[in-house]
Amino acid sequence: MSVMQSSYLPATPESIAMAQEAKDASESILILYRVLEDPSSSSDAVRTKEVAITNLTNYLTIENRAEELRNLLTQLRPFFALIPKAKTAKIVRGIIDAVSKIPGTSDLQISLCKEMVEWTRAEKRTFLRQRVEARLAALLLESQEYTEALTLLSGLIKEVRRLDDKLLLVDIDLLESKLHFSLRNLPKAKASLTAARTAANAIYVPPAQQGTIDLQSGILHAEEKDYKTAYSYFFEAFEGFNALEDPKAIFCLKYMLLCKIMVNQADDVAGVISSKAGLKYVGPDVDAMKAVADAYSKRSLKYFETALGDYKAQLEEDPIVHRHLSSLYDTLLEQNLCRLIEAYSRVEIAHVAEMIELPIEHVEKKLSQMILDKKFAGTLDQGAGCLIIFEDAKTEAIFPATLETISNVGKVVESLYMRSAKIMA
Repeated sequence: MSVMQSSYLPATPESIAMAQEAKDASESILILYRVLEDPSSSSDAVRTKEVAITNLTNYLTIENRAEELRNLLTQLRPFFALIPKAKTAKIVRGIIDAVSKIPGTSDLQISLCKEMVEWTRAEKRTFLRQRVEARLAALLLESQEYTEALTLLSGLIKEVRRLDDKLLLVDIDLLESKLHFSLRNLPKAKASLTAARTAANAIYVPPAQQGTIDLQSGILHAEEKDYKTAYSYFFEAFEGFNALEDPKAIFCLKYMLLCKIMVNQADDVAGVISSKAGLKYVGPDVDAMKAVADAYSKRSLKYFETALGDYKAQLEEDPIVHRHLSSLYDTLLEQNLCRLIEAYSRVEIAHVAEMIELPIEHVEKKLSQMILDKKFAGTLDQGAGCLIIFEDAKTEAIFPATLETISNVGKVVESLYMRSAKIMA
């Protein structure tokens, strides 16, 4: 942290101009710290200090001085007593946002939010506390601290519902939906999303927030294998984020292309990419989906494996894409293996692996799984390194008919017994 100068500078526009004209960012930061030391609490001085805080936050962010931003929030607490609560909330959230722009500060952000929650609780600043707690829950979700995030959200959502703060309620319901999705609890994820939509319908929702709702809707529909509906939601989210030039637009485009591949329309991928909006996002993410689409069109596992290797960051490290592509890869592998082995009654596993251009261990493991899943009848002779395929056992048509006749006779006998019992009575 920078040590403040012992002599302060008056909180005037001239001092702000001096900071802007300084030779480097470090000097500007020192000047702005000195402006904040001005003991004056006149309305003009307070307004100037607000400008100084904004500028100081920007400089510290550019210099990646996250710890100083954290300390700045602590130093400003006496100043917050002089300004309206709404302005305090704006400054606090602005500094927390600034810290989030500095790479590798996840733990610091969580710690900072927890400190501010304690301070807002002590100062009884409910409006600000609820928003900082929502931010903290989002950070805990990113850090995979699911239990703590769920506990925090459960209490917060009850409190906000009582106050009927619908804008914050939309944020919290969305967060809860993402959290339940991460915990693989789809019914609760859908329920929370429905609650977010209900709250959003009652108020004006900013385009970025509407885009987030559509994106989450698409993810949940894709999880249920309803890829056509998911595509429409991803498209809506993409249009919204694209208009705002939000970085989330590229993820929406990726998921749109994923849906096209999953509904066996891989040939449409090139058309989506070459559209006016698609060309704007040409890069590794789009190239990765194009490579997968090409591999799927050619039904080539080799190309599929190559795409997964070449674009590991874009495909395997994105949990949404990875989950669906794993399912697609398994389906494609099973189809290819069934097609290759249907002409044989006994075949070497090495020969199958050679034809499908995959490692023997990989092929052997998959064949074993397919036999257990009853995708075909057969057994593995690991000693000889062979796969033995059994002929499908044909069921004689007479057997089911015989069983049905016996069942019907049983019903008749039961009926006659009941009648005779009534007569005898």
